[in-house]
Order: sequence, then structure tokens, then C-alpha cells
Amino acid sequence: MSATSFPEGFVWGVSTSAFQIEGGTSAGGRGPSIWDVFSADRAEACDHYHRYPEDVRLMKDLGMAAYRFSVSWARVFPDGSGKANPAGLDFYDRLLDEVLGAGITPYATLYHWDLPQALEDAGGWPSRDTARHFADYAAAVGERLGDRVGTWFTLNEPWVSAFLGYGSGIHAPGRKSAADAFTAAHHLMLAHGLAAQALGDAKVGIVLNISPVMTPGQVADPSRPLSEEDADAVARIDALANRQFLDPMLRGAYPADLLPVIERAAGLDHIHDGDLDVIARPIDLLGVNYYTPLVVQAQPSEPADPAFPGSEGVLFCTVPTAVTAMGWPIVPGCLSRVLQHLATEYPGTDLMVTENGADFVDVVTGDGIHDVERISFIEEHLRALRSAIEAGVPVRGYFVWTLLDNLEWADGYRRKFGLVHVDFATQRRRLKDSALWYRDVVRRNGLTDTRPKRPTLETVAARARVSRATVSRVVNGEASVSSEVRATVLRAVEELGYVPNAAARSLVTRRTNAVALVVSVPRQGGEALTAAVVQYVTSLLEGAGKQITLMLADTAESRRRVVQHVEAHLCDGVVLLPPDRADTLAERLSRTGVPVVLLGKQAIASLVPYVDVDNAGGAAAATEHLIGRGRRRIGMICGPMDLVAVQDRLAGHRAALRRAGRQPLLALADLTRPSGAAAMRQLLGDEPALDAVFAATDQLAIGALQAAGECGRRVPEDLAVVGFDDIDAASATTPALTTVRVPVADQALALARLLLSRLEGRHTTPVVLPTRLVIRDST
Repeated sequence: MSATSFPEGFVWGVSTSAFQIEGGTSAGGRGPSIWDVFSADRAEACDHYHRYPEDVRLMKDLGMAAYRFSVSWARVFPDGSGKANPAGLDFYDRLLDEVLGAGITPYATLYHWDLPQALEDAGGWPSRDTARHFADYAAAVGERLGDRVGTWFTLNEPWVSAFLGYGSGIHAPGRKSAADAFTAAHHLMLAHGLAAQALGDAKVGIVLNISPVMTPGQVADPSRPLSEEDADAVARIDALANRQFLDPMLRGAYPADLLPVIERAAGLDHIHDGDLDVIARPIDLLGVNYYTPLVVQAQPSEPADPAFPGSEGVLFCTVPTAVTAMGWPIVPGCLSRVLQHLATEYPGTDLMVTENGADFVDVVTGDGIHDVERISFIEEHLRALRSAIEAGVPVRGYFVWTLLDNLEWADGYRRKFGLVHVDFATQRRRLKDSALWYRDVVRRNGLTDTRPKRPTLETVAARARVSRATVSRVVNGEASVSSEVRATVLRAVEELGYVPNAAARSLVTRRTNAVALVVSVPRQGGEALTAAVVQYVTSLLEGAGKQITLMLADTAESRRRVVQHVEAHLCDGVVLLPPDRADTLAERLSRTGVPVVLLGKQAIASLVPYVDVDNAGGAAAATEHLIGRGRRRIGMICGPMDLVAVQDRLAGHRAALRRAGRQPLLALADLTRPSGAAAMRQLLGDEPALDAVFAATDQLAIGALQAAGECGRRVPEDLAVVGFDDIDAASATTPALTTVRVPVADQALALARLLLSRLEGRHTTPVVLPTRLVIRDST
């Protein structure tokens, strides 16, 4: 085996899921699933239910050896149990015949998150009966289709089903209960074991989403030593995300460090004697879905993430690396780490990469869909996979997620993971460049020996002996080029394997693929947000193929240069961090016709879409928290009043007091700690019975804490203090400051995504992100 080839018999394929592509939601007697009820989008998806012959032909043309699909439980058992629906089984009969007729090996997943709604109404996965019904479903499907399915996967990513569906509620069925999440997780694993028994002697596996858990420093240096606190954070999240499923199945026991977490949240009564023996039934194959690592570090007083009950004191971090359009960090080397770790910790288990792929912003042009970012993503992950195989890890195959652009669950149709583009208005399929590239990988059973240097526009022009502009006109399909010259250019394109890029298209379309990132020097306290915007906006937009031009807008002259730059259409879009003071720059830029997005709501109503946080809601939550703790006289340190965010925080505070029948007590300040201290002294002088203070920023709150001590007031016994922003110093004060957390990185990522949506011509509206109250010792 060469350095870039894969073992003989290595399985190459693509993966899909029923709800995401089938459509036909009421065809053939199918019943509703939890996603039909939960999803805001109609689930006609790719209409694969009617168009499966075309999709199988696409896979055959691409040389796929295998196809991993899922069976819709609600199509086979519309009510989740009882009598099987013959029409539903007939559909999978036809699909399998088509797949096998194309020379493709089917791999069937029994459950890919689409629980029949009737079973959810009866209790869902937190009910033990659901596991028994799943075993009956598995037996019926196995009996009908088992003569043609060589490998069954019982479940796909049970962590997602349990903790996003029942813990955080961001997936169907939308419940928010830590107890339900842990109970659902156990019953999902019990369902796996019962289904494996029901399938008899068939080859059976399961698919887990496995992410390496590490600190930010370990992303670049895996051997970096950890503090005791960080080591505990990593171990706890690894237990919640990975070992909660791996250990019962492959070791017959829950991790010892996880059981106390489960017991606190849900008790242990749902784990019956004999369950672990069923769950630990030997499997033939472990499917690994890998997209991105989980990056964490210890953070005292950090509340638990609802998707990870028991994660108190753990901060989930972003890392400064290239990201996909979903904001997921791209770290290919972590795939190799995951596979080697599994081979070491759980030896004797055959592995298969059952999902790996990425969402990028695809641009449909007359000459194709040139998704070079997706090609690069898959290629780098395949090189990491090849490295694991060379180290002796028993990986038997690789499946790209996914064949078709599809209905991406709660994100609807805007995510693009497919090798094949789907126009959902017409259901027309078009191969992307990544599909053709992957076809060649499959044909050669490996990658090229070297990463080829991509031919440029200039290379093609030199080969064809024409100008760059002529090449651009040819690849953009202009009719002004003679047929003879066109033939010459196209021959050069084919000989060189040239993929037309933004430079080629921009000569005709006048698109620059450049984005202006316009910033102003932030006021005190805004430095972290500005730094995050520069870091993450740059990373995400560069990951989408954009070039970033950083421009300052702090003086009249610099703002004039920004306007000239945009008016000359030297960029396709603008991300603007406007000055804190009132300024007309946003409106001037909006009149240029170039898409603009803003950080922060403007004082004057604007048609320009913006990203902000729910300042009023956060202030209301902080005030309601103080009222709920029995505080009677609550003051607010407020300022500067020319900031829109401060105005909104004041409005939220006043609204909460009004609902409680209280009157506001205000003291004005600027952004500094000394002004916060002065305002606190003023409040205590005006209102000696004051027993709580809400400050508009953490800097003001820290000044208030200092002044309270100087005035002989004990915090929190005599006086409770709450801030806003959760700056780094907030958790280091004495006592630690209760505050309202602002999602800094999420604002930056939302800005980039909002601009990408505008560049694609989509309708956009302001994005207002939720804040979160972080309760510490000061209240």
C-alpha cells in the first residue's frame, strides 16, 4: 500500500437519512414523526421517495461502492407499534432492489432521529416501552429486508437524540429536562441491544458521534500538560459526550465518574438489572461520525450547558482556526486522534467512518459549482484517516456526509453538505466539483501522491495563448468569444484540470470576493468583542473563500476613505463595527448598493441588518433574579446614556421593576470603575436601605463592589451586586460577581453568516442573540 492508497477492499460510500431526503411525508401511509411536528420547514426535502432511481444512478455514476441510508420508523409503523405498514416496507424493497442492481452495497440505519410522534405522545425515549417497540420494529424490518442488507446500524448518534432532543430542546421533540435526557440516553442504548438481539445473526453495528475533548492549547499541541482543573473538565465532558455510550456497549458498565452526575440529575432507577448485559451484546462494527472537536477549559462558576447536564464549571471554547459555514472549527488531525484512541481503549472493534463532511456556501454558476473548500476539507480528513490506518487502526470504510443537499434538521434548507446540489424549487440535481473529485478518489482507491498546485487563470491563458479576460469570458459562457477561440480555451482548461475560481468570474461579474471589515476603536470594555469579531469574522469568511480588507473608521478622513472604497465596488460586502457615538456611516454605506451588516443596534432606526444581544432581556433577568432573592430596594448604576445597549439595559431593568410594583433608583456613570464606585456611594447616600444594585456593565459593578466594602457594606449579606457582560475579571472579584453573559464569539459568527446570506441574495433580518444570567457569590 502506497502512502496515499487505501487498503484493498476499503469501502467508499455516501450517507443520507430518511427525514432529510425522502419527502413523501404523507405518501404510502407514513405517519408523522417528531420532526414533522417540530420542524418549521415542510419536509418534502429532496423528494427521494419518488426520485430514488435518479439518485441511485447518480451514486452509480460516481462509482460509489456503498450507500448508507436510514429507514423511516414512521413509514414502517405509522403509529410506532402494532401492525407494520406494507406500503412502507414496499418502498424500501424497491429502493434496495435499485441499489443492488447498480452494484452498490446497502448499509441500513434503523433510527436516524425520526421517532414516530405517536410514541413521543406516549412518553418518547424517556419511556422504557419505546425501547421495546424499537426492537419489534427492528425485527419486522430485518425479516423483510434482511436478505439484501448485509450490515445494520441500529442507531445514529444517540447523544444527539437524547441531549439535543430532551436536554437543550434545540432538536425534536424540543423537551428541556436533564432527567429526561439521561433517561432517554439509557433507553436508546437499551433499544440498541434489544434490536441487535432481534436481528439475530445479522451483522450489526451502531453509529456514534465521537469528538475528541481537549483544551484550546491541546488543539495545536496534543501533548500539552493540563492543570488539575482543566483535566477534570476534559474528563467530565468526555464522559458525557463519548464514554456514556462507548463504555456500556463495549465494557458493560457506565463510567464510574459519570454515575454520580446521572444520579444527581435523573436518579438511577431507570437502569434495571440485566440492562447492561443487553447493551453490551457484541457488535460487528462501530460507525464513527466526526466533524469537529469539543474544546473546553475549566471556568469557575460557569453554569452547565443544557446539552451537557453536569458540566458546571466548564467553558465551551471556540478556537482560532478555519471554520465551516456553520462555524465549526476545521481540525482534520482530530479524526486520526479519535480513531487511534478508539483502537487503543476499545481494542478488537472494527471501525468505519460513517459521516464526515462540511457545510460551505456554494455558488452556482453557469460553468458549475466549484466547491474547492469542501474538496479541501474531505481531502485533509482522508489524509488524517490514512495516517490512522497506517498506525494499525482497523478502519474498514469511509462515507461522505452527504450525497445531496438536504433538509438540515432545525437549520432547514440553508445548510449545504451535499456532493450534489439540489434546486429545491425544481428538484434538479447538479454534481458539484467535490462529487467529481470524490469519484476519482474512489476509482484510484486513494489520493494523489502530492497535493497538486492548482492551475491559475494565468496558466490557462498562457496555454491557450489568449488574455486572462478571454479565458474569463469563456468560463462564464459569454457568447462574444468565437467558437475557435472557445474550443482552444476549453481544451486548455481540460488539459490542465483548471477549476474556474473567483478571479475568473470576477472579470465578468465584477465580483471581487473581497469583504471590508470596518472597525472603530472600542470604548473601554469593548476590546474583547472587537477582537473576537476580527478573529472569527475573518476566519469564517476566509473559510468561505473571501478576502478580508481591514479598515479603520475613527476619523472623518478615514470614514471618507471607507465610503470611497465601497462606492468604487472594491468589495462585495461590508461588516461594520460602527463608532459608539451617533454616526451616519452605516446609512451612507447602505446607499452604495453593497450589502452591509452591523454589529449592534443603531440609535436611529436603520434598514441595515444588524447583530446584537438581548440587552433588555438580560437586564430584566438580572433584576428578576434580585427580586426573587428577596431584595427590596434595588438601584441601578447606569451609563453612558448615549450607548444604545445601555439604554436597552435600563429599559429591561425598569420593565422588571414595574412588573414587581417597584420604583427605579438610578445613578449615572461613565464606563470606568471609579465612576461605578462614585455612583455606588451616591446610591448609598440617597437610599440607606439599599440592598441590591444592578450595574449596566461589569466595570461599573466592580467599582460598586469596591465602594460597598469601603462603606462597610457586606456583599452579599447586606448588598447584592449584579453586572453585565461577564468580562474575565467578573469571576475573579471577591466575592465573584453575578453577571449577564454576552455571547461574544457567537456575535462574531452571526455577523459573518448574516453577510454571507446577504451576498447570496437572501432576505435577512436583524439577529438578536440571547444572553444568560451567570449566578455567582455576589448575590
